[in-house]
Amino acid sequence: MKRILFFSLTYHPFIGGAEVAIKETTDRISQQDYSFDMITLRFDSALPKFERVGNIDVFRFGFTRPGAKIQDFNKFPLVLNKYLYPFFALAVAVVLHRRKRYDAVCSVMTGYASFAPLFFKMLFPKVPYIVRSDDGDPIDYLKKRAGMVYPLFVRVFTKADFAITTSSYLKNFVRSMGYHGPLAIVPNGVNAAHFSKQYPLEELDALKQKLGKKEGDVYLITTSRLVKKNAVDDVIRALTLLPEQVKFLILGIGPDEKMLRTLAREKRVDGRVFFLGQVSHAEMPKYLKVSDIFIRPSRSEGFGISFIEAMVADLPVIATQEGGIADFLFDTKRNPNKETTGWAVDKNSPEQIAAAVQDILAHPEQVARVKAAAKKMAFEKYDWNLIAREMRTAFDRALAKR
Repeated sequence: MKRILFFSLTYHPFIGGAEVAIKETTDRISQQDYSFDMITLRFDSALPKFERVGNIDVFRFGFTRPGAKIQDFNKFPLVLNKYLYPFFALAVAVVLHRRKRYDAVCSVMTGYASFAPLFFKMLFPKVPYIVRSDDGDPIDYLKKRAGMVYPLFVRVFTKADFAITTSSYLKNFVRSMGYHGPLAIVPNGVNAAHFSKQYPLEELDALKQKLGKKEGDVYLITTSRLVKKNAVDDVIRALTLLPEQVKFLILGIGPDEKMLRTLAREKRVDGRVFFLGQVSHAEMPKYLKVSDIFIRPSRSEGFGISFIEAMVADLPVIATQEGGIADFLFDTKRNPNKETTGWAVDKNSPEQIAAAVQDILAHPEQVARVKAAAKKMAFEKYDWNLIAREMRTAFDRALAKR
């Protein structure tokens, strides 16, 4: 049995796409072949310092606060955690390695946490180090954020023995940072059964009533962190160009919420924009089912599993083709040689968003064809069982000479 140690600032219950991918893939890899550990931050004092989550033994440390929420992570003293993580995580890793002898270490994303496996590699050069890029922020921002430690950030890539990225876009990022070794593209996946679930009509009607959806209303929906890169503001601006019955459900939280609420008031569409906060993964498919169009006109995106989830839930999708989205969202005009799976718009273009919404509303037969093609693609390429096999193959390649 091979042992792999992951490093991540956050893990369950504080999860995003990158953390979900680690859990979903490792849960599907045989425990007879691989054993997984994770070093992460604790944040909430109610969380145990150690527990087993799925197929991963999770070790937590760091400053905590009772009942900490994700929006507290950038507040004192929790904000100190991400700066101290590389050093304390290294110390924990050294202790664990003496006890368990890891066959490889792996970063979950290329941020603050990725310095810890780099330092581990410097101490134990014979242990393979896998750099994994599942980053959604713009590449220029990722590089700029490194600041004075940029030369060290470059070594996060150049010292790696193997690389895993979730998209062609991130493959180019890793190569641009000086990594020239073997690489595997393993996209994130979707729980197809969960997001294609059918609900009783009375259950969906109850949710529509709760949301105030009336006959003739059209609900746009996004599942997004409320940050600049996800361009929720552009959707709010697009509402001013659309009929009154077009409304917008926002599932998610983030630092831009206050700004977005102010923008909705200034544009006089605040009665058509509904901030629903953090909706659980278990409940999310139901909200997709009562909506009409999924939209996230991202300014940057490493991959974007939310789009695939919406496709599985039978929604037409409007998106940019920034970053990893270009790997799966194909537009009838922009990608004539591909089967159409959605409506592409340029970033920073509320006018194109409004035009795409109007096109969808005006052509129901075309929408049905596009939805069917997108759902078929999602099932065939992005089901977690398929992705887990690809991840297992990547791990086998990374450890082939071990």
